[in-house]
Amino acid sequence: MSADASDIAPTDGSFLPADHPRIAPRKVGALLVNLGTPDEPTPGAVRRYLREFLSDERVVDYPRALWALVLHGIILNTRPAKTAKAYHSIWMHDESESPLRYYTRLQAEKVQERLGADVVVDYAMRYGNPSIASRLDALQKAGCDRILVIPLYPQYSATTTATVCDAVFDALKSMRWTPAVRIAPPFHDELRYIKALAASCRRSFQASGNLPERVVISFHGLPERYFRDGDPYHCHCQKTARLLREEMGWTSDYAPLTFQSKFGPEKWLGPATDETIERLAAEGVKRIAVITPGFVADCIETLEEIGIAARESFEAAGGEELTLIPCLNADDAAIDLYETLARRELSGWVGQSATVS
Repeated sequence: MSADASDIAPTDGSFLPADHPRIAPRKVGALLVNLGTPDEPTPGAVRRYLREFLSDERVVDYPRALWALVLHGIILNTRPAKTAKAYHSIWMHDESESPLRYYTRLQAEKVQERLGADVVVDYAMRYGNPSIASRLDALQKAGCDRILVIPLYPQYSATTTATVCDAVFDALKSMRWTPAVRIAPPFHDELRYIKALAASCRRSFQASGNLPERVVISFHGLPERYFRDGDPYHCHCQKTARLLREEMGWTSDYAPLTFQSKFGPEKWLGPATDETIERLAAEGVKRIAVITPGFVADCIETLEEIGIAARESFEAAGGEELTLIPCLNADDAAIDLYETLARRELSGWVGQSATVS
């Protein structure tokens, strides 16, 4: 016999004995998680951020003793000042935060508006603040006994999505009463994601007044051996690029796929974004656009690495105009995407439809 509404205990605590400790009403939470950012564009803040980020064995899997010598003996003594200068060039000084944190926070606020009172929406950073552990704790204290975690990485990698899972489950270890948790899957081939990327391209082209001669589809790089060891990231990037080309009517020659942000001595996925941009300029291409589909919010890798450094390299090699196509940020199309993902993954926890009109 199935239970009707009268058989289900109320969730407001009214069924408890008078002397029972207060229990918050049961709620459902959703946590959007992005990569992370320093708290300030200063060498000290960058050093703290890089120490946490580059100490993750998922991100850099070299032998620990060797890597500790490199990280603490060289990188953390030489890189923070240069990286802080790069952050300063793109910092949102009026808001006192980086673009990544600003847009991720705004995304969470807008998703909260879409989902309404049925779900408590928050955001966290995998590295830096606010931490995953702190926001899971806050959601639990708010009464959330079921939490959906949405890693904001369209393409899965052990270096990104899996690290979010690690941090979530590490945080659960310290909880006496752990909530039920779901991790949303990657969305590299989600229709709304591809449509949103295409819309961003069209807006950018319309704003510039002419079409670029080439569009470079740039993703964050990864060592080749990660792919050989079974990481599906390269495949996910290829599929996203193919679907975007099909949506826009581009050929692979017109819109080549490339990889940026190479770090360390070993061979990474290619071709490299910087080398491709310089090659196009040397071949006489004067106007290009670069889209970075692996980033859902503008950040140092898009605004500084592409929007400043790559533009300078393109012009130095003979190019005239490099247009950085904005990330999805908090556009309506992006919020449509996150609402769709959230409603689908919350199925059974909330009584709303999994589609968006």
